[in-house]
Amino acid sequence: MSLKIYRVNMSEAKVSVEDVKEEYLALGGRGLTSQIIGDEVDPNCHPLGANNKLVIAPGLLSGTMAPSSGRLSVGTKSPLTGGIKESNAGGLAAQKLAKLGIKAIIIEGQPKEDKFYTLKVTKDGIKFEDTSSELLGKGNYEVMEKLLVEGGKKACVMSIGQAGEYKLEAASIAVSDPEGRPTRHCGRGGTGAVMGSKGIKAIVIDETDAPGVLVKDEEKFRGAARRFTKNLLNHPVCGEGLPQYGTAVLVNILNEAGGLPTKNFRTGRFDGAESISGETLAETITERKGNTAHSCHPGCVMRCSQIYNDKEGNYLTGGFEYETIWGFGANSEVDDLDAIATMDRICDDIGVDTIEMAVTIGVAMEAGIIEFGDAQGAINLLKEIGEGTPLGRMIGNGAGFTGKAYGLTRVPVVKNQGIPAYDPRAVKGQGVTYATSTMGADHTAGYAVTANILDVGGTVDPLKKEGQVELSRNLQIATAAVDSTGLCLFVAFAILDDAEALPNVVEMLNAQYGLELSVGDVTELGKSILKVERKFNEKAGFTKKDDRLPEFFKEEFAPHNVTFDISDEDLDEVYNF
Repeated sequence: MSLKIYRVNMSEAKVSVEDVKEEYLALGGRGLTSQIIGDEVDPNCHPLGANNKLVIAPGLLSGTMAPSSGRLSVGTKSPLTGGIKESNAGGLAAQKLAKLGIKAIIIEGQPKEDKFYTLKVTKDGIKFEDTSSELLGKGNYEVMEKLLVEGGKKACVMSIGQAGEYKLEAASIAVSDPEGRPTRHCGRGGTGAVMGSKGIKAIVIDETDAPGVLVKDEEKFRGAARRFTKNLLNHPVCGEGLPQYGTAVLVNILNEAGGLPTKNFRTGRFDGAESISGETLAETITERKGNTAHSCHPGCVMRCSQIYNDKEGNYLTGGFEYETIWGFGANSEVDDLDAIATMDRICDDIGVDTIEMAVTIGVAMEAGIIEFGDAQGAINLLKEIGEGTPLGRMIGNGAGFTGKAYGLTRVPVVKNQGIPAYDPRAVKGQGVTYATSTMGADHTAGYAVTANILDVGGTVDPLKKEGQVELSRNLQIATAAVDSTGLCLFVAFAILDDAEALPNVVEMLNAQYGLELSVGDVTELGKSILKVERKFNEKAGFTKKDDRLPEFFKEEFAPHNVTFDISDEDLDEVYNF
């Protein structure tokens, strides 16, 4: 089976099929989306204009039996940051695209008429359907329910909610989970706004009679996959902590470490942390007969997702992550899990990034729009986004936009993207990542929490500046490579602690593609991706001054009374490789 790239021209309502360029053959996921954006998009174009593009690509291992390999990458020029963006999601899309032999889908241009379309992706290609009348104005839950009934069991859906239709800068692209619900999102950076600007409401991917993924040496691949599965299951985080408590296990850990940002990043401890902790979350889910160990895509062995039911035992939300619970919880001084779950559900439905919205709600409280601790007020603000009110549109454009509207200086953003869940004064390696990532403030870009807090892959004192630049640099390089494979980022815990894990990943890649890669080649891949992204941002007008944290992080921060004291000169060393 030869892999293909599909080019969807929205200006002409035409689809063309291309062979994969030789220089793209060894790329997947983030590596491929960033390369195509770097090659084809003018860095100075308007993100919501006809000259921007939206690139959708499965990872190199997606669609195979590699464990936890169902991640999807979406690349574009971000309307939120103004720089390059790769946003990453679980769900079913990556595996289905890979099984259909699709290396990437490139969406370009804009419709000549003010219409919204659904793209139907099958083994026979991609077709357009005008769905303005039946889907416009609908939330992701209703859209997916309707399209999956029509598409059948072999289909999945990518869709935008009302926020994407309004082209709001925090708009996300929802990806259906195994139950057909919009709980997995390409959340960060406004990818949903770009999809909306292309006139696309939804993409239905149907793998019926798909040829499947070609693996050149199946026996070798199976052996490496089995060993890598053991690497994951034998690790205490991947095999025990995540399936038992989900990512919310970090609430108590960060609170104890004094790095849980509270009341719009004023302090690192929240008095109500226990009420929103992973332990309390797991107890609540169990009592209400939900699911504490849910897979966001088939073949995930870490199962950190979950199904959260309301007090009556009815489904409320899924994929309830630490960052969401932190932001609508501690950062907003809300200690009610049901209220936070309701906010998560609203965000999934209207299609906005929960991290950006959580930071924005904190800024809205800072501005006095509502009071800190006002859970119902926060819920009402999120509902206004879906209603398209002026206040809702302001909130839906993110923390930076909202802070400017109210003349605030305490706005936790880098490159206009909200800072997530780990205070950079108490977790300084994470602060380096926030400041220097090509993506804007993004915890996943170089997850220094590993060595700063969890003692995974070594230990670097989170309160001292020594070693943080090197830690962040190495993690950003590794992450760019992992994001290209389709593997979940959480495999990094095992890779960092188990010397056999990364060689098993390399062996899977070699067996699938008939290559002779080394571990060093994976590192070089990560470096090359970051260089492409950095070059794009520089052409878009970014300078070293954009690789900085907001000024208020020089304030002392309780309980440790520390500041973010890593110098500008040290931050400028991150990309010296």
